[in-house]
Amino acid sequence: MLGREEKISAMRLTSVQYAILVIFLVLGYGLWRLQVSHSEYYASQAESNRVRKVPILAPRGKIVDREGRTIVDNYPSFTALMMRDSTRDMAADSPLIAQGLHMNENEVRDKIRHFAGMPQYAPIYLKEDITPDELAFVESHRNELPELDTIMAHRRLYPRNGFLAHLVGYVGEVSEDMLSLPQWELYNPGDVVGKSGVELQYNQLLMGKNGSRQAVVNSKGKEIQQLGETPAEAGKALKLTVDLDVQVAAEEALEGKNGAIVAMDPRNGEILAMVSRPTFDPNDFAVRISNAEWKQLVTDKAKPLLNKAIQAQLAPGSTFKILMSVAGWQENIAQTLNVHCNGGATFYGRRFGCWVKTGHGPVDLTKAIYQSCDVFFYTLAEKLGIGRIAKYASAFGLGQKTGIDLPQEVTGVMPSEEWKIRNYKQKWFAGETISVGIGQGAVAITPVQLMRAIAAISMDGKMVVPHVVNPSQLPPSYVEVQHLEEVKNIPVDTGGWNLITDAMSRVLLPEGTAPSAHIPGIDIAGKTGSAQIVSLALRAKHTKNDDFAQNGWFVGFTPRRNPEIIVVVLFEGGEHGKLAARLATQVIKAYVDKKRRQPNQLVQTDTGRPRAAVPTQTIQKSETEMASLWTEPSGDGSAEAGEDSQRLQSGRFSLAGVTRSSKRMKAAPGLEPAPKGASGSGNSIVLRGQTAP
Repeated sequence: MLGREEKISAMRLTSVQYAILVIFLVLGYGLWRLQVSHSEYYASQAESNRVRKVPILAPRGKIVDREGRTIVDNYPSFTALMMRDSTRDMAADSPLIAQGLHMNENEVRDKIRHFAGMPQYAPIYLKEDITPDELAFVESHRNELPELDTIMAHRRLYPRNGFLAHLVGYVGEVSEDMLSLPQWELYNPGDVVGKSGVELQYNQLLMGKNGSRQAVVNSKGKEIQQLGETPAEAGKALKLTVDLDVQVAAEEALEGKNGAIVAMDPRNGEILAMVSRPTFDPNDFAVRISNAEWKQLVTDKAKPLLNKAIQAQLAPGSTFKILMSVAGWQENIAQTLNVHCNGGATFYGRRFGCWVKTGHGPVDLTKAIYQSCDVFFYTLAEKLGIGRIAKYASAFGLGQKTGIDLPQEVTGVMPSEEWKIRNYKQKWFAGETISVGIGQGAVAITPVQLMRAIAAISMDGKMVVPHVVNPSQLPPSYVEVQHLEEVKNIPVDTGGWNLITDAMSRVLLPEGTAPSAHIPGIDIAGKTGSAQIVSLALRAKHTKNDDFAQNGWFVGFTPRRNPEIIVVVLFEGGEHGKLAARLATQVIKAYVDKKRRQPNQLVQTDTGRPRAAVPTQTIQKSETEMASLWTEPSGDGSAEAGEDSQRLQSGRFSLAGVTRSSKRMKAAPGLEPAPKGASGSGNSIVLRGQTAP
């Protein structure tokens, strides 16, 4: 009926009332949560809207050598930041910012877009290591560009010209790919971390803890009051086992060549020197390497970023014959084995030639070692078989990582029947064993593997883990400590050990394969090797192509009994092991001469008898002026001794592919000419008042 009022049902009215009640309860709970339950949280959030935190970057720890002499230091620089807690339109300010910081406008916009998904409190790192005029631009435009700020950063300062580059490594900004990995999940965009070498391996120790500076800002992002700051904690200094004197000698020996040199104390595994060539300049990474420079490095056929000491997998050639000798002796074969070498021998229907075309005549184990007779070791390989060869080679660590405390070490290859079936699904043929007997065929090892194996033989079966940081310098809880102190004892018959090492000492005598490397007065035992990288037939067709030249190897130690240093040399394209031997003995001589200068030291002569230390001598450098170590003068001109005041200095130091220049250059930490009046003359190396060879 029209005009009749419709009655609202009681149920509907009740529902509406309950709905209103629920709404008021929710609003009431929200008000209580905002003002009572979570009042402190929201108050801090409101505070953060007006308080800006500017990071204070912690300096990385210094890296020093075994005597505390600085290798890697830091230098102060400024980084331009863009704070994103401002209400300004940063994209609109991009042209002015780009102009003032000498950047491309698109680069600034790209950085803004890149950080769009990051929390607002995370600043944008616009440009590292800004120049004084760029710093002045930021300071003078505080009002127009309140979103700009600067922080002081401590940039890495490395030695110039790739000195120790592969061992020390380099740093760089943590990448997005790295942040997705578990070991980097606690880091933030913009953090500078180790990318290779010691910098990467011990990144957690070297990195400090960042601090922050708090300041009150207005609605436009302009600072109006300083509240305080939390100071940064510097990273811990890291002492290496490297001896800069030995390192300098190794760097000089390999100058202008490609390959690697590693020196180690076989008694405890301490790495005394490590060189890989060609090299790179880690200073290029200290701020930010350009895409063009990075592309050039990674596409270079010479592979300058490759640490050949731990990553080059190559045939060891005749240096492998020492492993064969131990295996033959332990299996009671080598003691009575005698062959007649007429320049080659036939095995399984194929003739295998000796490197001496006219032959060596009658050969026993001793002569086979110091004259490196291929026929003897062909015969020994046939008698041993691949199974027993692989057994002893594996026991001495070939085909395995040594466990050195450097990243990206490779395993190498030690072939066996199981290895071939697993990798090629084929059986092993007996004829393949013959080439393995002289370190060819499928054998591929790294220089550090070879050094560790021969070091174990020189130490009567005691095999240690190579390391570049002394475990005693690491925190007890650090994961590396226990591993680096591992010692493995491999049974080696004393009679065989004496005979083999005695034969190795004759390698550098007139009847041996490297007489030109002999140094009177130093008892050196070693083994030369030349390894093919292509077949002899292919090499014969390309005799003038250096890319097909054989690699030269040498591994040697001194003294012959209870050695203190072992050196391995890989001379790529060196053709002859005797040339590699000359490089190794340069390093050994530097070590021995330094020991002789120290008071109350006894050193071994080439007859094995100790003799008294000799007086300090000045040994001139004929071609390359190397590093000098000196006490950095204080501000008043006086010399202050101390661990932190020691600085590595460099004069001319030319490397393969680098034009020699007479201009002295700065390098880290300081790498500059020694001060006038330092002891020594000409191109001598001056070490705290003494002259090193």
